[in-house]
Amino acid sequence: MAQQLVLVADDAYRVLDEAFSARDIHRVFVVCDDALRFLRINAYFERQTDGRFVFFSDFSPNPQYTSIVEGVRRFRAEPFDAILAIGGGSAIDVAKCIKLFATMNEGVSYLDQPIISNEIPLLALPTTAGTGSEATRFAVIYANGEKQSIVHDSLIPSVVIMDASALLTLPDYQRKATMMDALCHAMESYWSVNSTEESRNYAKQALTLILETKEGYLANLPESNKAMLHAANIAGKAINITQTTAGHAMCYKLTSLYGLAHGHAAALCVAKLFPYMADHLDRCIDARGQEYLRRIFGEICALFRAEDAHQVGLMLDWMLRDMGLMAPKADANTDYDALVKSVNLTRLKNTPVELGNDAIDMLYHEIIK
Repeated sequence: MAQQLVLVADDAYRVLDEAFSARDIHRVFVVCDDALRFLRINAYFERQTDGRFVFFSDFSPNPQYTSIVEGVRRFRAEPFDAILAIGGGSAIDVAKCIKLFATMNEGVSYLDQPIISNEIPLLALPTTAGTGSEATRFAVIYANGEKQSIVHDSLIPSVVIMDASALLTLPDYQRKATMMDALCHAMESYWSVNSTEESRNYAKQALTLILETKEGYLANLPESNKAMLHAANIAGKAINITQTTAGHAMCYKLTSLYGLAHGHAAALCVAKLFPYMADHLDRCIDARGQEYLRRIFGEICALFRAEDAHQVGLMLDWMLRDMGLMAPKADANTDYDALVKSVNLTRLKNTPVELGNDAIDMLYHEIIK
């Protein structure tokens, strides 16, 4: 896999022109959401009069497979040299899938075909500091109401443009929720059974930077925005190696059932999951053993400057309350049943402490009392 090139945007976006020129890119299919008009880069596009950019924004925040199919159709309708994704996780995931499916057989569902790499250049400019999608080989879309996770190394953008100005217009709720998503990525990657020395280094860097930067970032200070964007990218590199764990596995149904943002839901879960795991080291399923896991948990606590996992959980609860990211209320006992049934068992295998249905049910009762 080729090394990803990370560039920092200048005011005139000369780095983007240079990236196009170096790769002999003349016509670009831009995948973006409606927020583009509020971004500084929109002025760059308005200065272009040669018709080299065509824009695609016909997708929702939880992108549907049908939207991807339409994007592939439009990409194939004209000759393009590259795809540029501008946006949060949804826009980047849509662009990833358009790239991946563009050379497949359009007469058969793309989801039913083997994945074959192609040479279509994919560039990304993230507009949130949270998902880290610009650094990962993962994409999430929805087909017939079901979440579809697509994984392939060729989904990683070859070029990433870091533009901290894109964070200046983030809605307040998204600013908070995406930061918590990045924080959860770092924590979950740190303790994942798939962790390596490289992934733990990424996770440690990201978590340290998030905790040091969060106040300035929440105040929308430009330098703090730049640092948080970097932290989210590093956290993305960490989960690209390890994937996420039970915190994410448990959060998806919370988002659909109660209308929470993804990072908000993930943080609610991680705040309860970490203390639970620390209390049940006897159920360790990481091949490196209980003492290894105890040390890893201790390292995470040290980054929070906390005495133990319970104090970290309380700190996360306080952070969420202070930002107004409250836990929802269960409508009925049937909510808990639906939540437990929704959990992706594959992600539980990445979790270092064994979790059965009873434990998951108990944790959901803690999250949404």
